[in-house]
Amino acid sequence: MSTKAIAGVFRTLETPDLRVLTGIELALGSHAYPPIEDIRKYANLPLDEVRFRLNLLQKKGLLRRVSPDMIGYEGYSLNYSGYDCLALNALVKAGAVDALGNSLGIGKESDVYEGLRGKRRVTLKFHRLGRISFRQTRRTRGFVASRSHTSWIYQSRLAAEREFQTLKLVHGYRVSVPLPIAHNRHVVVMGLIQGLELNDVGTIDAPEIVLNNILLNIRKAYVRAKIVHGDLSEFNVMVRKNGKVLIIDWPQSIRANHPNATDILRRDVEHVLKFFKRKFKTEYPIEQTLAYVMGQLQQPQAAA
Repeated sequence: MSTKAIAGVFRTLETPDLRVLTGIELALGSHAYPPIEDIRKYANLPLDEVRFRLNLLQKKGLLRRVSPDMIGYEGYSLNYSGYDCLALNALVKAGAVDALGNSLGIGKESDVYEGLRGKRRVTLKFHRLGRISFRQTRRTRGFVASRSHTSWIYQSRLAAEREFQTLKLVHGYRVSVPLPIAHNRHVVVMGLIQGLELNDVGTIDAPEIVLNNILLNIRKAYVRAKIVHGDLSEFNVMVRKNGKVLIIDWPQSIRANHPNATDILRRDVEHVLKFFKRKFKTEYPIEQTLAYVMGQLQQPQAAA
């Protein structure tokens, strides 16, 4: 089910529906597929009411039922659609969002939509880990490395938390990132993301200016906020009409004191430099550029 379709389903939910979904979420702490009795306890509803709501929610595509033939008892688990409804309910109640609009992009690990907060346009990012392999996710994301069995939903929640906290930190140091507004579960609400993905930009009148702007923001994040993006490339830099940039997608960020921070920072810088060399014939030496973004030089120089 698409995220936009979820918004329509969400509007049909009643308070007992949301209590049952929340009951499943709470019971997931002790069961991969919570039994009905545990759901009833957390939802604080009569058993017959819980059974009725579970059947209704299953028909709406918000949860998964597992039969006794598979696990020895009748159990239920949330899917992303059900989790979306819980997050949207909390964000609406908090005044962080009033409406969900058109899709801004569907990626391997997230769905991004435009939304409204009052009259203000915002961006909602729904983290959806699980579109790449579990092994790759565990290898590249430190926040799940210590858990041998971690659900995709829980991983997505951690990714959203990390991204939101990182956005708050780097935005405070004037790094050009979306304005962090709120987050709940696996959803981050931020200022409207505008511009073209760097990879989709055809021509740039002064590529050196855009490249310098990107490097300046990498430097601010590293030197001031003590943060390394961790996954920087032409796919998560937005370029606006005025040539200014917006750096997005921060869930894989790491602290500058991380043992691998220098290597990961080098990788981020190399990705950007290789792209500008290939597409715009603008070349900066890697060692000098790395020294610049680490605060050891005042300005990188283009290669002769």
